Amino acid sequence: MKRILIMAASTAMLLGGFEGKSQDNPFFSEFKTPHQVPDFQKIKLEHYLPAYQEAIKQHDAEITAIVNNKAKPTFENTIVALDNSGEMLGRVGGTFGNMMGTDGDKAMRDLAKQLTPLTSKHYDDINFNEGLFKRVEAVYNNKKITSKLNTEQKMLLEETYKDFKRAGSGLPADKVARLRQINGELSMLSLKFGDNNLAETNNFKLVLENRNDLKGLPQSVVNAAAIDAKKAGLEGKWVFTLQKPSMIPFLQYSEKRDLRERLYKGYLNRGNNYNENDNKEVIKQILTLSKERANILGFETTADYILDDRMAKNPDNVYKLLKQVWTPALAVAKREIADMQELAKSEGMNEPLQSWDWWYYSEKVRKAKYDLDEEQLRPYFKLENVREGIFYVANKLYGLEFKKITDIPVPNEEQTEAFEVTEKGKHVGILYMDYHPRATKRVGAWCTSFRRQSNVDGKYVTPVVSIVCNFSTPTADAPALLNADEVETLFHEFGHGLHNLLSNVHYKGLAATQVPRDFVELPSQIDEHWAFQPEVLKVYAKHYKTGEVIPAELIAKLDKSGKFNQGFATVEYIAAAILDLDYYTQKDFSNLDINAFEKQSMDNLGIIPQIAPRYRTTYFSHIWGGGYSAGYYSYMWAEVLDADAFEAFAEKGIFDQATAKSFRDNILSKGGTDDAMTMYKRFRGAEPSIQPLLKNRGLN
Repeated sequence: MKRILIMAASTAMLLGGFEGKSQDNPFFSEFKTPHQVPDFQKIKLEHYLPAYQEAIKQHDAEITAIVNNKAKPTFENTIVALDNSGEMLGRVGGTFGNMMGTDGDKAMRDLAKQLTPLTSKHYDDINFNEGLFKRVEAVYNNKKITSKLNTEQKMLLEETYKDFKRAGSGLPADKVARLRQINGELSMLSLKFGDNNLAETNNFKLVLENRNDLKGLPQSVVNAAAIDAKKAGLEGKWVFTLQKPSMIPFLQYSEKRDLRERLYKGYLNRGNNYNENDNKEVIKQILTLSKERANILGFETTADYILDDRMAKNPDNVYKLLKQVWTPALAVAKREIADMQELAKSEGMNEPLQSWDWWYYSEKVRKAKYDLDEEQLRPYFKLENVREGIFYVANKLYGLEFKKITDIPVPNEEQTEAFEVTEKGKHVGILYMDYHPRATKRVGAWCTSFRRQSNVDGKYVTPVVSIVCNFSTPTADAPALLNADEVETLFHEFGHGLHNLLSNVHYKGLAATQVPRDFVELPSQIDEHWAFQPEVLKVYAKHYKTGEVIPAELIAKLDKSGKFNQGFATVEYIAAAILDLDYYTQKDFSNLDINAFEKQSMDNLGIIPQIAPRYRTTYFSHIWGGGYSAGYYSYMWAEVLDADAFEAFAEKGIFDQATAKSFRDNILSKGGTDDAMTMYKRFRGAEPSIQPLLKNRGLN
């Protein structure tokens, strides 16, 4: 089932390697903490193995009880019982899976490599349990039962049955055996890819010793590089890394073109360096095994298999959307590069611009065209103020209140904050926020949950949600000051957070983000629309030194430049989405040359040399185990929805209560309890138009 498969992904790495007495193990009972959050400060590495062993034992017993039930299969004794099973395993796996992403040190990762196959086997045992599937199938085919189910119950039944079929239930024994092998190998390969990617990111450092090499860099950027150098044991020098808060400002402002090239190529070549962390062979194996699995399950390609369960339905529909946006985006990008080339020439640089020049000259063009330097904005985007801005929007739209709490365990004591979320005094959930990079933390930003909302048999379980980012860090003389992209990212991830917090369904298998992958980005992306609204900026954008509200003049410049560089942003994104789809629509990988394939894919697309795909193949973590295989297009598919949906707010006022209530009632609270497009049309009254997207990006 979808719930089981998703849980498998997050718990595939959750075993420890030590003994631990059950009476001392926090996992062996419900957490005795406020709101029963994980007892992070008491959980030790040695607790995971015995906890996992007991959890899997309990889960097996629950499955056996369902299968051996003498009563005829019903919705309650089979489908609901299955949805409720694995409570302890969810507690253990939810904790370990999330901690692996944020604090996955070598000990944890080594244990993950050793024990992932056992986890894969456990979930395969469930997915290929003939007796269990027969009971699920019996309920699915019993019209007397199905005719009495409400919409949510029908959806849980439909998803449960479909996920068994998509896993391979009912296939001959030899095919099931091969699927088991493939699933085990893919789980290990995904882990290997992630390990390599983290190592490649951490291993690269641009170390500068000469102050002259800092030419053009704002003092705040220099200060941050000095802090990174000190952390690396290189005090008195300056270190720039492949973490975006370090890399992007260097690319924007460094006058040293050779150093920009070295840093950007270090970023582009991660996983492609012909060393122990090279990902090319790992990727080839993932593609080969994924395609074999799709064939066994009756699909011609992996993309056909994956998209059959999405709103898009098939690769042709995805290619159609992407290419519909590609043509105007490429035209805009070519105009952008022409402007930059002209400016570069006026400064005496006659060589053709390269990809490592884009940030530097686009920043110069922005300054010339709009009299706006991103460093002008940073002082008004103090992290804590931006956080209050997202809380303000959630309060105005949905009546939520956020109170910082300190008497509760947190995942990382140094870098995580906890908030209790309430509505009219009633507890809604717990929100953790983890902001800055660490060597043990994977790159990027994401929203996850330690516990999903559910409401079965009158027991309402509130969610425990976590937002994880890798933002600019505080320096010796300033707090964490975000750039505009980081501000937008925080709003984005908080949109996912709202989807989790406002979920109001019965069954955890349908709660919150348990929706099609190309629908899940709608709540996150629509929240971005509030980030730079003048009415919202005046609330949170305050100078970190003076408290002065961002001047109207600066807001006007920000608004005027809102569509600046959208050709680049759209082209680099679509290039990555096409690359993803091109891989997963292939039928033969026996002679695959990763670098040659990537080049051919981009040549066929007609990308210009000054733009690289947002993610090159060898570090494209979204698609090699990150849940977006053949699905990176989802952000644009959802953008069609979010741009159209925000029009409803724009038409009536960005805080219109009736519109907010409709969006909450029809989207945020519903999880996966109905068909995605049906839910959207209930909110909007019609299917979405692509025109708002083109308008927002300045492409029409």
